[in-house]
Amino acid sequence: MIVGLGNPGPEYAATRHNLGFRVVDTLAAAAGAAVNRKQHRALVGTAVIGRGKVVLAKPQTYMNASGQAVGPLVAWYKIAPEDLLVVLDDFDLAPGCLRLRPGGGPGGHKGLASVIEALGTDRFARLRVGIGKPPAVMEGADWALGTFGPAESGEVDAAVKLAAAAAAEFVTGGLTRAMNLYNGKGRGCGRTTDCAVTNGVIK
Repeated sequence: MIVGLGNPGPEYAATRHNLGFRVVDTLAAAAGAAVNRKQHRALVGTAVIGRGKVVLAKPQTYMNASGQAVGPLVAWYKIAPEDLLVVLDDFDLAPGCLRLRPGGGPGGHKGLASVIEALGTDRFARLRVGIGKPPAVMEGADWALGTFGPAESGEVDAAVKLAAAAAAEFVTGGLTRAMNLYNGKGRGCGRTTDCAVTNGVIK
């Protein structure tokens, strides 16, 4: 299962906090799937990535209560912690930079904290996509709920595609391989890679 975190509704669609939703939508589009079935307070779809059947989900509970959707979904589909990947935005990474980890605390991210609480464990993979720190004069919440400027759009699109490729590699090659290939990549990190869609898999 791959879960993208974000906030529901068109008013949030283009915000920094919704990068998780965008990554899931990119994966779905590449696989010819749709994430539009309502289930356990989430929008859900099923995709084939490589040879694996994957549940894609976007909680509709609002970010800080994401666990209220993820917990029941994981229980319903009988997903083991090692087979779950949560995709989210991150203040502490440069814009567009990626970081995959096998577990750990929420790092101040309330959506991730909600998921950890609901599952009763932090031993599941997470893919963080950097949004950079807010200016000194701006609150973190205002920054996360703000939209990307025109000058950022190209880099953001590249970051979303790269994150989708990393998520696909999690399915097809496993977490360790995905970490080796994609950790620290992204224009914000100074390391880049090209992505293309092949047989429904972003590479």
